[in-house]
Amino acid sequence: MEKVVIGLSGGVDSSTAAAVLHHQGYEVIGLTLWLMKGKGQCCSEGMVDAAMICEQLNIPHHIVDTRDVFQTYIVDYLVAGYSDGITPLPCSQCNKTVKFGPMLQYAKENLGCDRIATGHYARIQFNPENGRYQLLKAVDLSKDQSYFLYDLSQELLAGSIFPLGETPKSETRRIAADFNLKTAEKPESQDLCLVEANGSMQAFLDKYISQKDGDIVDRSGKVLGKHSGIHHYTIGQRKGLGVAYAEPLYVIGLDPVMNRVIVGTRDSAVDSTCFVSRVNWVSIAPPDAPIRAEVRIRYRSPAVPATVVPLDNQRVQVVFDEPQFSITPGQAAVWYDGDILLGGGIIDRQTQA
Repeated sequence: MEKVVIGLSGGVDSSTAAAVLHHQGYEVIGLTLWLMKGKGQCCSEGMVDAAMICEQLNIPHHIVDTRDVFQTYIVDYLVAGYSDGITPLPCSQCNKTVKFGPMLQYAKENLGCDRIATGHYARIQFNPENGRYQLLKAVDLSKDQSYFLYDLSQELLAGSIFPLGETPKSETRRIAADFNLKTAEKPESQDLCLVEANGSMQAFLDKYISQKDGDIVDRSGKVLGKHSGIHHYTIGQRKGLGVAYAEPLYVIGLDPVMNRVIVGTRDSAVDSTCFVSRVNWVSIAPPDAPIRAEVRIRYRSPAVPATVVPLDNQRVQVVFDEPQFSITPGQAAVWYDGDILLGGGIIDRQTQA
């Protein structure tokens, strides 16, 4: 009987993944990471629900205290990014450095197991032609989470299972109900765990970053209004600017040195290229020539045609066929060939190499 450690958040997806693996004959061990104190799907309430699921399935349950790791790699990372005028993407960072890596290490060192599983909606397959594990979109594209998994290494992909990758979300609920899981009707988390715990991203950031008044300016430097902290703003933001103007204005830049929020019309918020660093090539080896791909610059945006130009193994230039709105430094750019996730990285602030 193959042993697998399942990451349990206390939500319906991970609970169903555990039940499916158990039903398939795996020796399943539940593992919950204690990320932070307070409310939230991954924290106190989630740990209780995860423990109930393990009791219901009659499988062991381990809780690992990873609060220090979460503080360093997620909380400090977010605070530093917003202070520097960028909008970090915590989920992909969390998956690699806080969840998958520590889970697999704990499984190997403490449970004698070299496979982990999660309730993510994505798929993994091995390609014998290039000897690499490939990351694919989920069958249910409306729930696909491959975008957040682009930074997983080959080692982590080799040791991971996504039991729900072929399953529509509606089917997940039905399966959970068939297994009579206590989480079958549990509402989905709608926000980042930090937002859930603090009420809003602004409330979370205000705990760590002092509010510092500054100017809202146009591209020429003309003062149009005031702000209470650049960490309250993101590129592409339209609402909440408090600036009267003849046409709608959007945030097009954040200047941490001068403590300014730069705004402009929608035309000034589009660009046809961006530079991406900290690139992880997933399903293919780093190419030595430009490739065509469909690139997604935020989770809910469609993947659009572009050329990905390698600059070195960890940096590329993305040239879009059509200019894109609100390319946001700190967010991930992820590129695909159909369902296959080829690679991804973090969008740089600078617009030139």
